[in-house]
Amino acid sequence: MADSKWLKIVLAGFVTGTVLFALNGRSSTPEEPKRASAATPQRLEIPSLNLKAPLMKLGMAGNGEVELPPYEKPTTAGWFDQSEVPGDPGPSVIIGHVDTKTAPAVFYRLRQVKKGAAIRVLRSDGRTAHYKVDSVEQIPKDDFPTDRVYMADGLRLVTCGGAFDRTTHEYLDNVIVYASLA
Repeated sequence: MADSKWLKIVLAGFVTGTVLFALNGRSSTPEEPKRASAATPQRLEIPSLNLKAPLMKLGMAGNGEVELPPYEKPTTAGWFDQSEVPGDPGPSVIIGHVDTKTAPAVFYRLRQVKKGAAIRVLRSDGRTAHYKVDSVEQIPKDDFPTDRVYMADGLRLVTCGGAFDRTTHEYLDNVIVYASLA
């Protein structure tokens, strides 16, 4: 019986370490992910939607979830700083709101972007990362594809969508754009 208890503890530690390693890419510590460059993304552009938005850094919130851009900055999207810098190999994630209580926000028209559309991310090192849209998906939040968003290579743009639940004041789905380097 005691052996079973220790086996469960060791197994739980192994699983936790594996998940942290996977979510952190090629990093040795969660606080300091290794990056191919020291650049940061500064601006997102989607010409087909006439979208030009400044980007801010987003980290992890105290509850273990990814931070969201503040509602007070509805025209700003956020780059998840534990994902790769757009243009570098690996997964890169940008998050934005679909709307506020009173007006559309930065990703209001995101669900309308078409396969093959161009996406540009301007970086602090003067380079521009060029992507093309591979697909757009609307999926229930309960079925969020964590592996495809945070571990698969390419750029991911994420916002809310679908029906709005007036009881919880939340959208029931996420809209996710999957893009690869052009």
